[in-house]
Amino acid sequence: MPYYIGVDGGGTKTAFALFDAQGRQVLLREGAGSNHENLAGSFDEAAEILWEGVRALLAQAGIGIADVGFCLMGLAGVDHPFQYRALLQRLQGYGLARLELCNDGFLPIKAGSHSGAAVGLNCGTGTCCNAIDSRGRRVQLAGLGGFSGDVGNGVWIATQAFRLVYDACILGLEHTLLKELLFSAYSFREAAELPVLLAGLVGEDADRHLRTLIRLFFTAAEAGDVPALRLVEQMALRGAQLIAAHIRTLDFPARVEVVLSGSIHTKLRSKPYLEALREKAEALSGRALDFTVLDVPPVQGCIRWILQEYAEPKGAMNA
Repeated sequence: MPYYIGVDGGGTKTAFALFDAQGRQVLLREGAGSNHENLAGSFDEAAEILWEGVRALLAQAGIGIADVGFCLMGLAGVDHPFQYRALLQRLQGYGLARLELCNDGFLPIKAGSHSGAAVGLNCGTGTCCNAIDSRGRRVQLAGLGGFSGDVGNGVWIATQAFRLVYDACILGLEHTLLKELLFSAYSFREAAELPVLLAGLVGEDADRHLRTLIRLFFTAAEAGDVPALRLVEQMALRGAQLIAAHIRTLDFPARVEVVLSGSIHTKLRSKPYLEALREKAEALSGRALDFTVLDVPPVQGCIRWILQEYAEPKGAMNA
């Protein structure tokens, strides 16, 4: 009986899942981030992290690589054919013969949509908007940071939130409720203490400070804070533009599924933002949209994809 492996590789952590022939999860392990763009050793280090994770998964299950019918990896940083080829070659050198790679932004679509054809907007540490249409075509938008106008991710929100407070406190510009919320959360008494927060954002406890800033930002928006709501509108508009661009250029049913993933959507969700995103996306696309907030781990998209397309040998896909 063959086993299947799914991998969801991000910038801060990587999920390794083992599934049986019926698609049931047998084991799940978590490893270090595997985005080659964040690693000093680039592709070589990323491939080593991925292989060691797979090897540990197999050892824990008491099986060998020959027992694996297929392995599908959704990896952050696999955005272009040369990145695909570089990692594929290195991983196959470890003995992973039946293997396919894709950008990790496609996994939520398979994990969260009913049809498998949908648009996926991911806002986590970064932003990307991927789509798989009714003909199986895959397209990725955004993911290039400021170069592609990415907004709405955790780093962007935290940066913008801090700047609103900085402008209000230091420059005497528009007041924002974020000032009171942030000063209360950190027991600050004066604006000169703001750099303390910046030091935390680059330290070992950076994730906690990042989440705090994001939570305070959405709290201010939900309380009607005008500066925060302007940023919410900016986030919603950019997300809607990405969604609408996919719908205009690809083939979808009359009602289009949109899967929202990433911590901004799944863990720190904001009602004003989600309502604005839906309204603007439907207006820009001219289509009825069914939004789903992903409620299962993205790595589940691997096994659904494997059972749909790779359970029997069909050759490698094009990058």
